Order: sequence, then structure tokens, then C-alpha cells
Amino acid sequence: MTASETNSPGAEKRGAEEPGAGDPGAEEPGAGSAAWELLLPAAAAPARARGRALQAALREAVRSGRLASGTRLPSSRDLAADLGVSRGLITEAYEQLTAEGYLRSGRGAGTWVGGAVRSAPPRARDLAPRSPGTRADFVPGTPDLSLFPRAAWATAQRGVLAELPHADLGYPDPRGLPRLRTALAELLARRRGVVADPERLVVVSGVAQATTLLGFALHARGLRSVGVEDPGSPQHNALYAAAGVTTVPVPLDAEGLALDPLRASGVRSIVTTPAHQYPTGIAYSARRRAELLDWARSMDGYVLEDDYDGDFRYDRAPVGALQGLDPERVAYTGSVSKSLAPGLRLGWLLVPQALADEVVERKRTMDLGHPTLDQALFARFVERGDYDRQLRRCQRAYRERRDALVAALEEYFPGARVSGIAAGLHVIAVLPKRYGPEADFHARVTAAGVAVRLLSECAHAPGDHDDVRLVLGYAHLSPARIREGVRLMAAAA
Repeated sequence: MTASETNSPGAEKRGAEEPGAGDPGAEEPGAGSAAWELLLPAAAAPARARGRALQAALREAVRSGRLASGTRLPSSRDLAADLGVSRGLITEAYEQLTAEGYLRSGRGAGTWVGGAVRSAPPRARDLAPRSPGTRADFVPGTPDLSLFPRAAWATAQRGVLAELPHADLGYPDPRGLPRLRTALAELLARRRGVVADPERLVVVSGVAQATTLLGFALHARGLRSVGVEDPGSPQHNALYAAAGVTTVPVPLDAEGLALDPLRASGVRSIVTTPAHQYPTGIAYSARRRAELLDWARSMDGYVLEDDYDGDFRYDRAPVGALQGLDPERVAYTGSVSKSLAPGLRLGWLLVPQALADEVVERKRTMDLGHPTLDQALFARFVERGDYDRQLRRCQRAYRERRDALVAALEEYFPGARVSGIAAGLHVIAVLPKRYGPEADFHARVTAAGVAVRLLSECAHAPGDHDDVRLVLGYAHLSPARIREGVRLMAAAA
């Protein structure tokens, strides 16, 4: 519709005689309006799809705000003529969008954009954890995502799609596909020394979901609190809180959880990272492991073992999982987040028999089970030895990077001390007091674009310290970037 047609008496008269006409006192957009131009591709759609395409385009124009609330639309006759489509398609589109609330109309009053629609945000936000604007990122927790075995994964995916029975695409056993539970049970028994019964193994969306499931199971047994290591992972607090369970911090000593404070805490279950404590980096002594199990038996309680990086030990064979000593008192969790990628959201939970029914039922109601294609793919990946090869590849890379970080700290921070066992994806670096207090140090290096985490940030009651104790992640950095990052940190310090 041209501007002259819009203002002509004939256009005004036509509009008053049909739905979609405008009020003579209002102003219509001209033919050059972007709001009508965006309908042109829809008008050129194949005949069968043209009506749906026009409705979708008009709906999106309202949602996006290109047609603002209160805008009067052209008459169906005029818009059909402008777009070169039948008037019936425009009338049908107006009627459909009026029924949905996008438009409003009245007899003899024309068709208008309604006021109920709120413009959608222009783009989806990305809330993934990042360290934006950093020149060097030593925040722990991220593996080297470039090590993800894309070729082997793609081969496994093609094989699974070719062989997966149709029935396996239905709702799965909430515990997971039997094939994957069997493969994981063999893998965990061989690599981590667990007692792995496939019937008590639950495939989960990472350790986070395993933690929440255990929280619900403990809550169902009347337990309203659980002990956590102090310092420890800050995530445990929120995950257990989601299940209605509060966390009680229990301090550590040189051998692991301190037993006297644990007994005095009143809790009957405790979260632990015994193979490589996060964040201090110690491994629980054999004596403390035995004492911890004795405590759980005496309390009729449970040890909740987070084996987050148990496969990565660089100076000797990894210490076996605590669960292997008493599978009825230890719930064991792990995932592929450090060995493959956290974005896969794939992990496992070995649960004591007393908690099994509650955990499985909670898993069922939470998500009806983990995606079957992902499970079948990972099962094949494990069965064919690809996962073992990936673990060896990561071990070589991460050992080299740990060595590079230790050497760089010795070079740029003389007198610095690295504590903890040679394992995992992070180290604890204790810098000489001349670099403190730690709050000032943290402010200086952050201003220089170096992201680090203070050990005190992992404590229940963080506070400023005269010395500087850092939790430094290194797995996602090349040796060259590690050295450069430490140099930048020293220059800022």
C-alpha cells in the first residue's frame, strides 16, 4: 500500500467496511515501513506454508517490538494487495493473532497491536561461569577442553546410532542403561577399587546431582544436617540446602578430617574428598580412613565420598576409593567433568543399600532418567578402551602442567611453598609473608588481569591472613601460558 493510497478517501472508506480497517483519525505505517517489509519473505513462502509463515512473521514483529503496542494495522485488503497474497490469508492471520492476544480489533474500529505483549529480550544471556577480561586465569576446576577426544567420540556416536535398539529410545531405567551401569561398575572396580554392584549404581548429571539426591535421601531418613570439610567445596552448602539439609563445617588436620570436632558436631553423615582433599591437596592417611569408617558405623551414619579427580595422581598409583572398605557406609560419587568435559553432565553414584530406594525414586521424579543416547555412547566409549586412553592422555598433559607451575613459582616467587600431593588439577601455593596481606595481594593481581582463588575463600569463615595462600588451577593452561601467568602475577605482587 502506497502512502497516497493510505491517505486517499477511498482507502479510508474501504477500511471502515471490513475487519482490519483503521480509524480515520489514526495514522497507518506506510508501505516502506520495516514492519511490513519483514512480511515479504513469508509472503514468498510455498503456498502450503504461506499462511503459517505470515502468522509467524507477524507474531515475531509484535514480540520483537517492531510493531509497538497501539500500532494500527493496514486493512486485510490493502495488506494482501501489498504482499501479493490472498485477502483470506491476511484475514486468517489477523483472526488467529487476535485470538492469541497479540492483536485486538473491534467492528468498524480496525485491527491494532495489543498491549498484552512484552518485547522479548534481544538475545539469550550466557550465564556459564567465566573469568572475563583476564590475562591469566588460575581459577581451579576447569580441565583442558581442547583435549576432548572429538574423533573417538564421533566414531562412538556413529556406532551407537547404528546399533541402538529402538526400545532404548524410550524412557530409561532411572538408574541408567544396564549396559552403561555394567561398564561403569567394571571400570570403577578396576581403576578405583570400589565395590561396584551395577544394581546400586545410578547414572547422574554430574556430582552436583548426586549430591542433591543424597541430600534428599538423608532428609527422608530424618537427618537434617550433614558435615562438610572445612576448608572444602563451597558448592556443597547450596546443593544440600536444596534438599532441606544444612551443612556443618568440620576442620581438618594433617591426616584428614579431625575426629574430635567431627564427634562433637552432632552430625551422622560427612562429605569427604579423601583421595585428594579439595582444596588443601592432602590425601587422608590410612589410619584416618579407618577411624572415619568406625565413626560412621558407631553413628549408624554415612560417609559421602566425592572422588572428583581420583584418577589423576602423578607420583604413584592413585589411592583407592574409601568406598571399597565399606560399601554399606560409603556413598561414592564421580564424573567425567575432569577427564572429558563438564558440559557432558555425566556422572555416577554408588549408593549403600539402605539409601538406594529413596535415591532411585528421587532420580525418577527429578528427570525420569539420564539421556539414553549419551549413556549408550559413553558405554561404548568405556567398553572399547577409549576412556582409558583418554585418562592416560590427560594424566600426561596435567602432570607436565603441574611441573611447569611448580617451576614457575620457584622462579618468580623465591621461597614459595607448594603443598599437597602430586595429584589433581590444582596446587596450594603458600607465598612468603612479604607478599601479604592476602587481601591486598588479591586486589593487586586482579587489577593486573590475573584471576586466582584464595584458600580462605574455601573456608567456612574466610578472613584476611598475613601470608598468601592460593588455590591455583593449571589443567586448562599450556605450560607457556602458565609461566607467563605466574610472571604477570609476580610483576603485580
